[in-house]
Amino acid sequence: MPDIVLATLNAKYIHASFGLRYLMANLGEMRERACIAEFIINQQPLEIVEAILLHEPRIVGFGVYIWNVEQTTEVVAVLKRIRPELIIILGGPEVSYETEGQTIVALADHVITGEADVKFAQVCRELLRDPDTSVSAPSESSQECLPHIMAADLPALNNLASPYELYTDDDLANRVIYVEASRGCPFTCEFCLSSLDIPVRAFNTEAFLASMQRLLDRGVKQFKFVDRTFNLHLPTSMGILQFFLDRWHEGLFLHFEMVPDRLPEQLRALIKQFPPGAVQFEVGIQTFDDATSKNISRRQNLDRLEDNFRFLREETGVHIHADLIVGLPGEGIESFGRGFDRLVKLNPQEIQVGILKRLRGTPIVRHDDEYRMVYAPHPPYEILSTRDISFPEMQRMRRFARYWDIVANSGNFTGTLQLLWRDEASPFHEFLRFSDWLHRTLRRTHMIALPVIAQSLFDFLIQESGMDRELAATTLETDWHRTPSREALSLRGKTSSTEKPAALRAARRQARHVQV
Repeated sequence: MPDIVLATLNAKYIHASFGLRYLMANLGEMRERACIAEFIINQQPLEIVEAILLHEPRIVGFGVYIWNVEQTTEVVAVLKRIRPELIIILGGPEVSYETEGQTIVALADHVITGEADVKFAQVCRELLRDPDTSVSAPSESSQECLPHIMAADLPALNNLASPYELYTDDDLANRVIYVEASRGCPFTCEFCLSSLDIPVRAFNTEAFLASMQRLLDRGVKQFKFVDRTFNLHLPTSMGILQFFLDRWHEGLFLHFEMVPDRLPEQLRALIKQFPPGAVQFEVGIQTFDDATSKNISRRQNLDRLEDNFRFLREETGVHIHADLIVGLPGEGIESFGRGFDRLVKLNPQEIQVGILKRLRGTPIVRHDDEYRMVYAPHPPYEILSTRDISFPEMQRMRRFARYWDIVANSGNFTGTLQLLWRDEASPFHEFLRFSDWLHRTLRRTHMIALPVIAQSLFDFLIQESGMDRELAATTLETDWHRTPSREALSLRGKTSSTEKPAALRAARRQARHVQV
């Protein structure tokens, strides 16, 4: 049985925990006494507790993040009820800042703040040291000497053991494979934890690419780089792109986060050589408003950014996933809408509309009084209202973001979208109008079947926008049948949603209990 269990609750099964694998790889001589136990946030806490205790561990280390802190708190509380002597060690961004008052921190024996790749092993080594026996066990004296909260020294990246061999064959077949060539971020955006990092640190490129070769040899086709600024250091960026270009084969896919206003000619020349769909760039724009950018200490050259977008869309097959944030200090809905329209004209394949979150430790709190920033008290700490956006308007924007993801980002209705804002209309205002209408019609934002979305678009176009019925139906059906396996969609004779009202759907469940 392992002495150490490394555990976390992932958002989805496909997300393999990169952090746990780093901790495991750097346990040194204790690696054989440890195991990784991954769960997902919608599992029952008691099931997770049972699975962990089956290992009969002495120490359990949890990775704690904004998306799993509530569920992890419940798991830790139950573990401590059943096994009070079990040593719980926490790490991760959610418990690295503002630790006072956090229930999960109070429950745990120790908390390691910062990058714990090396520190976790040091703490476990101290806790399991018992010079009087041949078998190590948690030492009460060692535990008493260790503080409750410990800050990890920044590890030397090139001294870290590689985590990549810890991806199992099952991981490679079924999960997202995360990799990193660097850590840190040069920017100081106040809403982001990366703003607290020291300047970017890079792994040795030769050693990193050797690890990538081993993953390729094992059959990995999709690589998700977690580097905050992939294209910051030109020689490294070019070396990585050339490495994969030289080894490109059908199905290979690379995801990078990039600095939107930095794309020199050398990089452009390499990017152009990749086939369509082989590369995705996640581009954090966040706002087009200069005053808002200054408020959050964000620097970017918008002219250069727009030129880079035009290049990527017109001369490459790169898939662009661009981010905008609602609720930044000083930005209202009209300002956000102008930025949204500007981004739509740049034609990225996806626009992720995010709602501002107040991550623990980030300096954006300095704006709370002036801009009346009100955040939800529980994770993910989303903004509820600001001086410039009231709570009802913020709710409208939440629905806008959700519906945009379903309709636009899904790629299911690319042609139909153009009908919503033809004749030089504002894409933002037209889609907001559709969003408001859709919510009035369906009264929900989740669990909406795709045929219902298609029918709703049709109804809105002919009823609210006065569009020619034949044009709307033909465009929607063309979008629909771009996926060959779908059943036929007929819209011309229908002008209302095909879905049963929510009350009638719910009644079916009750009806089953009274059947004779």
